[in-house]
Amino acid sequence: MRSNTFIFILSITLTALYTSCSSDDDTSALTGEGQVSIAFDNGVAGDDLILHTSAYTNTNGERLTIDRLTYIVSNFTLTDDEGNTYVYPKDDSYFIISEESDKTEITLNGIPAGNYTRIKFGVGVDQEKYLQGAEGQGDFLAEAETEEMMWSWQAGYKFLNFEGTFTSGSVTEATEFKIHMGSHGSSLDNYREVTLDLGTNAIVSETMSPLIHLAVDADKILNGTNKIVLSEQAVIMISEEKSPMISENATEMFSVDHVHNGSGSHH
Repeated sequence: MRSNTFIFILSITLTALYTSCSSDDDTSALTGEGQVSIAFDNGVAGDDLILHTSAYTNTNGERLTIDRLTYIVSNFTLTDDEGNTYVYPKDDSYFIISEESDKTEITLNGIPAGNYTRIKFGVGVDQEKYLQGAEGQGDFLAEAETEEMMWSWQAGYKFLNFEGTFTSGSVTEATEFKIHMGSHGSSLDNYREVTLDLGTNAIVSETMSPLIHLAVDADKILNGTNKIVLSEQAVIMISEEKSPMISENATEMFSVDHVHNGSGSHH
């Protein structure tokens, strides 16, 4: 009898524990709003990006010293595990990521509670935003000018500003390279979008604010699907041929490294 009583009590205890654990994992109970932070961990072919000092060799046999890596990300949307998509407010959805200025993390506020599985964002500035004119750009226009991400208002934004010096088998003295990519009015639209599955779900609620770490591989700019050889052309700014190739490469820079779930800040 005592044995049966013990088993009965043990059964009740295990059931209670299971129910408790299940409720902790039950994201349907998530309520309110939270924030999602995104860290852009800039690197080069698996190494950390260190400006001005370290040299990186690409598959073209060119040895690069990188002095600047700055790019615009925009138009964020998040998709949850039920297929619902939250579109971040457009006027607040433009950010400059700059290794030089140590701007490598952004925060999206007011995200509805949910269990998010996917993120989508743009690289650059879309035509709808550009066609709002200078008045429609708000504070972002001034920030872009400060970060050297403008040619001029009429010419538009630089979506990517990648600069430094290089040597190669045929270029033996350190030579400056400049890769500036963007759209030019409505005639050459190089805005592109990236969609990434998070792998680990980002859990958002009034008490949960995840941090998504994106690995960013600057090697892809020259060495993505399209091969850009600096020895052939070291300065590329407005190019109907190569700018679209670079814009496609730029979308390949991004991958999800890991997701931190929890309250407060995580690094």
